[in-house]
Amino acid sequence: MHILLVASAFNSLTQRVHAELRDRGHRVAVELALPGTDLTAAVDRHDPDLVLAPMLRTALPEEVWSARTCLIVHPGPPGDRGASSLDHALHDGAATWGVTVLQANAEMDAGDIWATASCPLPPLGKSDLYRGEVADAALEAVLLAVARFAAGTHVPEPQTPGPVRPPVRQADRRIDWHADPTELVLRRLRAADSRPGVLDELLGAPWYLHGGHPEDALRGRPGALLATRNGAVCRATSDGAVWIPELRAPRTPGAPAPVKLPATLALGPLLPPLPELPAPFDAAEGPRTWSDITYREEGATGFLDFAFPGGAMSTGQCRRLLDAYRAACARPTSVLVLGGGRDFFSNGIHLGVIEAAADPAAESWANINAIDDLVEAVLTTTDRIVVAALGGNAAAGGAMLALAADEVWCRSGAVLNPHYRLMGLYGSEFWTYTLPRRVGAATAARLMAEALPVGADAARRLGLVDRTIPCSPQEFAARTRRLAVRLSAVPGTQARIAAKKGRRERDEALRPLAAHRADELARMRAVFDDPAAPYHALRRAFVRKEHPAGTPPHLTLPPGTGPAAHPAAQPEADTAAGTRGRHRTGRT
Repeated sequence: MHILLVASAFNSLTQRVHAELRDRGHRVAVELALPGTDLTAAVDRHDPDLVLAPMLRTALPEEVWSARTCLIVHPGPPGDRGASSLDHALHDGAATWGVTVLQANAEMDAGDIWATASCPLPPLGKSDLYRGEVADAALEAVLLAVARFAAGTHVPEPQTPGPVRPPVRQADRRIDWHADPTELVLRRLRAADSRPGVLDELLGAPWYLHGGHPEDALRGRPGALLATRNGAVCRATSDGAVWIPELRAPRTPGAPAPVKLPATLALGPLLPPLPELPAPFDAAEGPRTWSDITYREEGATGFLDFAFPGGAMSTGQCRRLLDAYRAACARPTSVLVLGGGRDFFSNGIHLGVIEAAADPAAESWANINAIDDLVEAVLTTTDRIVVAALGGNAAAGGAMLALAADEVWCRSGAVLNPHYRLMGLYGSEFWTYTLPRRVGAATAARLMAEALPVGADAARRLGLVDRTIPCSPQEFAARTRRLAVRLSAVPGTQARIAAKKGRRERDEALRPLAAHRADELARMRAVFDDPAAPYHALRRAFVRKEHPAGTPPHLTLPPGTGPAAHPAAQPEADTAAGTRGRHRTGRT
């Protein structure tokens, strides 16, 4: 079928729906419901068989839903209504939740039901759950609804809607640091971890707090800052403490939207002298605490886990991860697993930190070199098998970090965006070596030019991924651990390790890694140093959440009719290897 996705943004869920439907042979286009957009005219122009709204903040016009079947994805079980569905579930401490695909009509979230799916809600942040358990349930319900629509015989079930729950406001998110126990503080923080954050006062100034992790050992006066670690601050609660990784300043009228930043960077000179606690590199069992990088071993297998907020990796984070990688490579293991967590693997350089820097061009340059150093270290590891384990999404340089490994394992619900074009960049991280090596020059050029998300199964067929693991987000770490331990015990693994050095030497003779890096960085440097380059405006719009002027053209076209590969997307030939109103969804 020809399916039109109408969405307020091409967010993680919309990308996954787009990739999964395309993977099943549907022709899929996207139209963004932006301020000033004539959705009626846009839908008529596409003339789809079905309109599907994975994430919509505004009402579909009556002219659209009265003339066509329009299915709305609501992140709540049947009967749930309102724009803050998932927020309410986390505030209430719900252990299970659901997703409903309903037909748009004149009453918000009250349309006939085409499909539903349930999901668990482990005690985690809203954005993590939205990309994980909720997205899994949404895909299950969407695919069932689309199949039922395609069959042409299904009669949707009328629902008995409950009352419309009001949006969760900042007054509902307020934390009383002197009275609220740690678990309640965590629920408040987790229900707003990505957007909008919890508005609070810190060091005499208003801040939005983003993210929350428990700390069992530190204690202090409730509300006081106790310590820092890797850019996060630890704040005392009435009975414990929590780590807060990121902060965002409130917006000043007439000024650009502030950028969400690592907490210590955001506070800057306001931050009093506090102890900088070392990260617990060894992930042994013990009191709960937080670190963005941990390491553990099981027999001959090492596991280097990292989880950076939003998947972005600043210059400092890349350097710390490189130090940890080198330390892990000093251990007597035969298999080393990178990642393995349940959310983002990596999205590449940290555009927020770059945007907030006094000299964004210089920080861009420092960040791209730092991540290149990390990727090069992975590529030149020849004494063990390196596995990249993607429990969640990866994009741009983060996707290329994964491709530097010997094997890429991917949870079935993950989405890859192996391209840079939409940020106005040529790209680095040795992609001109690793991407054609895996998929061939022609497919590499197409992926770079089309700039579309790729689902896990499609990535495996293309060669981007070696193994897909069908499991829930919570199960991924354990499944990966068992597979990696088994890999280290397979007799053939030692033979593979022995062959790595020779293969690397042959590739180096064909074209040195230094040549790939120099060519990529020369193109990147030219963009960074050009104030008029689109990258700077695109970066600013992305991190400051500015609306695009319209739907990007590459999203409005069905598969196979996207832009032809342009010279900037071509890898070198010698590298080739063979609802406000009636219907509205919750969102992150």
